[in-house]
Amino acid sequence: MPRVAPEMPELLARCAFEIFAERGFRDCSVDDIAARAGVTKGSFYSHYPSKRAIILAACNHYYRTYHQRVRAQLASLADPLQRLRSVLEYGVRTCVADRQTRVFTTKIFALSLKDEAVRAGWAQFYDTVRQQYVELVRAAVAAGDLETSDPEAAVNLMLAAMEGVKLRAVFEPEIASPEAQIAIVEGLLGILGAVRQVTGN
Repeated sequence: MPRVAPEMPELLARCAFEIFAERGFRDCSVDDIAARAGVTKGSFYSHYPSKRAIILAACNHYYRTYHQRVRAQLASLADPLQRLRSVLEYGVRTCVADRQTRVFTTKIFALSLKDEAVRAGWAQFYDTVRQQYVELVRAAVAAGDLETSDPEAAVNLMLAAMEGVKLRAVFEPEIASPEAQIAIVEGLLGILGAVRQVTGN
């Protein structure tokens, strides 16, 4: 039996993510994903048994990519407030300003209302992101850059605000402009209790 290239499942998941972000889950077929990846439908099914399976794989692709890029953002930074700001800037740039990510995550949320596996995957990802923010906030509080008595509550409120801004961007695309992104990040830092300013990257 021939060996399967380890990158093929990930290629299919990435192509599915791209198409789902463009068209949504309903208006995309297995044929569309296979064509984007440059494989046959039969080859697709040798990796994923159903459209639901590739939806879950596309979700996991998004989750992995987010974490990889955040780690890259933080790799060269030591200052606690700069680290927090860098992740906030990345979150606003991708979740609010980037239409592809904004559409995909909105579709995931809608699908999670009726699909338990999608809901569980999103909840796990969201909890991981939230915990990372809590740790960044605690470090900034310890450094004297933030003032908040309850980092978890502050992060919960900040994330809720970011989700609200993401929904606004659907109807008010101007809030995704570079200038608006700076203001959004400043507002989110204010929610977290910033007591000093730090410039972006």
